[in-house]
Amino acid sequence: MTDQGASGGGWLKRLAAGLKRSSARLGEGIAAILTKKRLDAAALGQLEELLIGADLGPATAHDLVQRIAKDRFGRDVDEREVRQALADAIAAILAPAERPLALDPAHKPHVVLVVGVNGSGKTTTIGKLARQFRDAGRSVTLVAGDTFRAAAVEQLAIWGQRAGCKVVTGAANADAAGLAFGALEQARREAIDLLLIDTAGRLHNKSDLMAQLQKMLRALGKVDPQAPHEVLLVLDAGIGQNALQQVEAFKEMVNVSGLVLTKLDGTARGGVLVALVERFHLPVRAIGVGEAIDDLRPFAAQAFARALLGLAD
Repeated sequence: MTDQGASGGGWLKRLAAGLKRSSARLGEGIAAILTKKRLDAAALGQLEELLIGADLGPATAHDLVQRIAKDRFGRDVDEREVRQALADAIAAILAPAERPLALDPAHKPHVVLVVGVNGSGKTTTIGKLARQFRDAGRSVTLVAGDTFRAAAVEQLAIWGQRAGCKVVTGAANADAAGLAFGALEQARREAIDLLLIDTAGRLHNKSDLMAQLQKMLRALGKVDPQAPHEVLLVLDAGIGQNALQQVEAFKEMVNVSGLVLTKLDGTARGGVLVALVERFHLPVRAIGVGEAIDDLRPFAAQAFARALLGLAD
């Protein structure tokens, strides 16, 4: 996925606006903690609690506070200095995850299996990625692999029309593995650049979902032993620390190779991205801060960290 100006002013403003709830929670908390200015043990304890409450997770919060304390303990500090130091430390944690989705020209098509629970923004993410790659001149085919939800198929069909992409669909409750198998065979014949496959997301019935996903993997492997070349897990930022459990659950089922975090604009829990990166060390391929096509962009660690701490200006 091309950057499409992700470092430009327009995107940075949208990112800052999207993370406003998260940054307000942190900024107001830091200001309240530092009323006496001195960074003493009590202030550090309160800061750690604030970071945990912002969904950065206990381990990450403790690590960040220790970094802040290293050069500043017992000193008079101001709110801006602490926010800047936190942003720098968070950016350092996130930097290894800054790896946008890129197509391997050795694969025709590059097969991306998109997984996630229903309601995470999975189908919309597929549509937006398709549109962005099409705008970059790539040929894209979509596969409506969530054959149990008519709404998912209809939504993907609408995105296919918007992006000018073929959408492969099957009958209601059709075998998703067979659908994926046929779609990959056809995409290979047509030398399509990117094949994006939607999947079911009924995590409450994990054993059935696992069986279906693994059947789909076997079907794809019969056409191309290396497929899928990417397994993207889409997560709703609004679920906070529960996102960690979702990653664990999907990692048991499939070899998750990248994350997409959506709906950051609707929550004060944007800090969970830091906890996810620190724990799983997975690339963050993209983040979403709204409904518009341009509100899903490649992840940029420094821009995210500064926006999270209200320093995007």
